[in-house]
Amino acid sequence: MFALMQSTRTHSLHLCVDPATGLKAVIAIHNQRLGPAMGGCRYLPYPDDDTAMTDAIRLAQGMSYKAALAGLPLGGGKAVIIRNPHVENRAALFEAFGRFVDSLEGRYITATDSGTSTLDMDCIAQSTRHVTSTTTAGDPSPHSAMGVFAGIRATAMARLGTDNLEGLRVAVQGLGNVGFALAEQLHAAGAVLLVSDHDPGRVQLAMEQLNALPVASEALVSTPCDIFAPCGLGPVLNSQSVMQLRCAAVAGSANNQLTHLQVADQLETRGILYAPDYIINSGGLIYVALTHQGQDLGTITAHLARIPTRLTEVFAHAQAEKSSPARVAQQLAEKLVYNA
Repeated sequence: MFALMQSTRTHSLHLCVDPATGLKAVIAIHNQRLGPAMGGCRYLPYPDDDTAMTDAIRLAQGMSYKAALAGLPLGGGKAVIIRNPHVENRAALFEAFGRFVDSLEGRYITATDSGTSTLDMDCIAQSTRHVTSTTTAGDPSPHSAMGVFAGIRATAMARLGTDNLEGLRVAVQGLGNVGFALAEQLHAAGAVLLVSDHDPGRVQLAMEQLNALPVASEALVSTPCDIFAPCGLGPVLNSQSVMQLRCAAVAGSANNQLTHLQVADQLETRGILYAPDYIINSGGLIYVALTHQGQDLGTITAHLARIPTRLTEVFAHAQAEKSSPARVAQQLAEKLVYNA
């Protein structure tokens, strides 16, 4: 684990066990040069402890890059709680996690993520003030989707020469809170939706409400479309899956879409434009960060509007440098995060 921390330049890793509630939690703080570390808390059934710690570390690094490129005075952090199949008191568990967050004395600010809700954040808020995404602050998912939708339009303009999504085939992989909200916006813009999700109920809802066409999860990557939008969990783009893609661009809300940076080079070689995940999906972080600072909705909306501009700049730099957008985005982020 120390090797991974060194390779990702992660500052610290914090572990907590609370036998009374069954809490087993990890908080990774990647960097605090620009400000306190902020990042969501995942509540998932990890197969083992190492996988949970690895997830926290890699996600925290992405949060540092995301905050820096979004122009936020924040560092990157991430928390994961290893989900037990049998939890007697969920509220008590999250209150215990709140005490864990509070012990870091403001170095880490938590928020919702996969498996957690605004109600869980309310429980955390019983033990610490270093939390956002409460029911009062609001769910960041719609704002994440807004940013991704704007980013898809910018990506379409860069790759297809138009930001009009009418009739474009968009494959949405994952219909969680962000994925479904994105699908709703794409449908309203006239896009043809191809969707997959492990929950058949979510797929059925998309079929009924959005005229979406269902595709088996394992087949969506190779389904012909204009834009492939990964909106689920974990890295979906690897050396094998990239060769199966039949799209013009990849632009979605998922974190850590690439298994490694060389995959971005493969996409570039194949002529598939890649929208770096920690730029296009920064809307949720922007919302929770500015809400935590007490900013109004107008200020937040104006900040969200910068996402497509930043993407367009990265696309232009990548074209000029004959590099992949992912490499350009990483270089820009590292200059900001590490003061290189």
